[in-house]
Amino acid sequence: MVSRSYSNLLDLASGERPTFGSERRRLPRVATVAGVLSELDDENSNSVGSDAPSSVSQERMIIVGNQLPLRANRSPDGSGEWCFSWDEDSLLLQLKDGLGEDVEVIYVGCLKEEVDPSEQDDVAQTLLESFKCVPAFIPPDLFSKFYHGFCKQHLWPLFHYMLPLSPDLGGRFDRSLWQPYVSVNKIFADKVMEVISPDDDYVWVHDYHLMVLPTFLRKRFNRVKLGFFLHSPFPSSEIYRTLPVRDELLRALLNADLIGFHTFDYARHFLSCCSRMLGLSYQSKRGYIGLEYYGRTVSIKILPVGIHIGQLQSVLNLPETESKVAELYDQFRGQTVILGVDDMDIFKGISLKLLAMEQLLMQHPDKRGEVVLVQIANPARGRGRDVQEVQSETKATVRRINETFGTPGYDPVVLIDNPLQFYERIAYYVIAECCLVTAVRDGMNLIPYEYVICRQGNEKLDETLGLIPLAPKKSMLVVSEFIGCSPSLSGAIRVNPWNIDSVAEAMDSALIVPEPEKQMRHEKHHRYVSTHDVAYWARSFLQDLERACRDHLRRRCWGIGFGLGFRVIALDPNFRKLSVEHIVSAYKRTKNRAILLDYDGTIMLPGSISTAPSTEAVGILNNLCRDPKNVVFIVSGKDRETLAVWFSSCQKLGIAAEHGYFARPNHDADWETCVSVPDFDWKQIAEPVMKLYTETTDGSAIETKESALVWNYQYADPDFGSCQAKELLDHLESVLANEPVSVKSGQHIVEVKPQGVNKGLVAQCLLETMQKKEMLPDFVLCIGDDRSDEDMFEVIMNARAGPSLSPVAEVFACTVGQKPSKAKYYLEDTSEILRMLQGLANASE
Repeated sequence: MVSRSYSNLLDLASGERPTFGSERRRLPRVATVAGVLSELDDENSNSVGSDAPSSVSQERMIIVGNQLPLRANRSPDGSGEWCFSWDEDSLLLQLKDGLGEDVEVIYVGCLKEEVDPSEQDDVAQTLLESFKCVPAFIPPDLFSKFYHGFCKQHLWPLFHYMLPLSPDLGGRFDRSLWQPYVSVNKIFADKVMEVISPDDDYVWVHDYHLMVLPTFLRKRFNRVKLGFFLHSPFPSSEIYRTLPVRDELLRALLNADLIGFHTFDYARHFLSCCSRMLGLSYQSKRGYIGLEYYGRTVSIKILPVGIHIGQLQSVLNLPETESKVAELYDQFRGQTVILGVDDMDIFKGISLKLLAMEQLLMQHPDKRGEVVLVQIANPARGRGRDVQEVQSETKATVRRINETFGTPGYDPVVLIDNPLQFYERIAYYVIAECCLVTAVRDGMNLIPYEYVICRQGNEKLDETLGLIPLAPKKSMLVVSEFIGCSPSLSGAIRVNPWNIDSVAEAMDSALIVPEPEKQMRHEKHHRYVSTHDVAYWARSFLQDLERACRDHLRRRCWGIGFGLGFRVIALDPNFRKLSVEHIVSAYKRTKNRAILLDYDGTIMLPGSISTAPSTEAVGILNNLCRDPKNVVFIVSGKDRETLAVWFSSCQKLGIAAEHGYFARPNHDADWETCVSVPDFDWKQIAEPVMKLYTETTDGSAIETKESALVWNYQYADPDFGSCQAKELLDHLESVLANEPVSVKSGQHIVEVKPQGVNKGLVAQCLLETMQKKEMLPDFVLCIGDDRSDEDMFEVIMNARAGPSLSPVAEVFACTVGQKPSKAKYYLEDTSEILRMLQGLANASE
């Protein structure tokens, strides 16, 4: 079955209007200018997009990468026509094997070759019809600034842990290159929009070239099913935070539903950046890691990519591979070959490898004439002075080693820096006794995986090499600790590539390992590599993406924010903004009103230097209290003395302090405790434990209340503070297991308080008191901003079905800001809340 948008493009290309049965479909609109979605209250305006729901049942995946998995060249017959074919080496093409035959795949990306603007329409039509590829044609000047400028000059060095300390090292940040990066991402987004059916299709974006693409797609289609995989390392927060556009890139990535990384290290660094720069915390639930971001859960996936074994085996079976193996076997007869295969760039550690080889030959003269290092140097993907320096240093080092240790007919190092055919590279894998990968930082590096499969060989190659048929195979790997595949190769010798002595020693060890151990290590690696291939990786990613997007249609979405600050807020369908007109109208027609207000973050702006209430807030509360139909309570976690002083001028205001442990209905009444607590002996157990953690956690403090103890780590290092908070929570739960207290964590706090004390208790007591006085509430307003206020919301929402409220009661549970909550309404901030309360006070007057 052909999907609707794809057919639309084909029909458009042929000049015909698309038809599906009796239904005529128009093409989805393509946004050609970056727009801003304003926040709308209307249900229809906040839907996924203007397109009607799809009736297409076939699953479809749109794969977006910097380059299409195609090879392009001019026709050899002299006609000048373009000829295209699949690039079998492309990971984007190989991953298709894991998606299943029932998944239709569309590719969006650039061509490696430049296409003249006059030919672009014809080429686009050909690629769409023949390959299901949608090319993004980027003007050469723009592409150069995007790829060679921002991607390779800024992101690539930084993601490989290089700080831009000087113009020679990565280069200082150039904002003029940032705009081309955003522009190219926008062009890619437009291309995706041309073919996407937003209700049905999955979109999978690849690598750091397209990190802001998720924002453009999410802006246009709030419920787009979107995954992103980063193929490079992700640096620690200390490195990443030096990037001037750090927040923009993080927020853009968080517009994806699933973000994939090769290793836990890279994912951990990303999560740490989200914590330190955006204040987001993550949770691990049933094996899945998720970040809560404005009501959406952004899932994190950790799975290293694999290789396409079928393709490797087909190359191994080629006759030219067999003849090349025979040629190399003769060339290196009587010598042990150590193989290195790397791109010619600064992070692959080629020079360190050469120095280790030099050290090996110096320390072990018996290895001279017997051991050869074959270094295959692929052309660098970037360009610049650093690449030229690596090339010149590599050639100079090779020349020095060969002049020092070489003899007629023997060169200790063979440098191959001219492009090799794939089968030629495979032949070197087959004859090498050991593969050496010493990159100082690398995303994944699949060279060791390819080497293991090639060493497994086949019958013809065994015959060529004079091996016994079906005999156990052997291989040895020496790999850097700093490459993505290192954790999965448990039989490899891991080295610190910066330690030349250690690498030389590892090379020597690899050569003298007993044969049975070489076979055992090879078998272990072959079992892993053959079961964790590229198809396994793609299939696993798609399954997790489907799981991450399962709740999309059950959520109502709002798009808010400007530019790259755009994000989607996913909330319960009944959650909406509190209309002042609506609540004032309900207020006017009711007679017995209960009003419960949190203090910090609700009627007081959080983070203010002065924490005392403003004159405006006190005036509004007094006006509400003067109305005999109202019972007004401030419900706060603060101590009763402070609240009593702050609201001393509010004679009729009820106050509940310390989350409801103390309460008084007005200024003249005595404080009462809502829960009977026989003693506070548990404080003598809890306080020393908290002091221990305070002493070892810089920036933390203990807040002592009459009813509770609070450990606050707001000003501590976020990662360390969070780690210590988990330890403290566990420690306190252990030592207080037999005490009548509850230990809870909150926003930057760990709190110990008597069991049963929460803000919900205040709401319950107030409603019961009004019921006893035969003032059955017909209007309830409850406003709060954090987790502790959810208890109040729960009580008043549940009370609607009970006897403590009038059958016709109007209930308004309202949270501050758009976020997941048990409340059914929200207001944006403190100023909106005060404006609404002023409206109620005016109605009373």
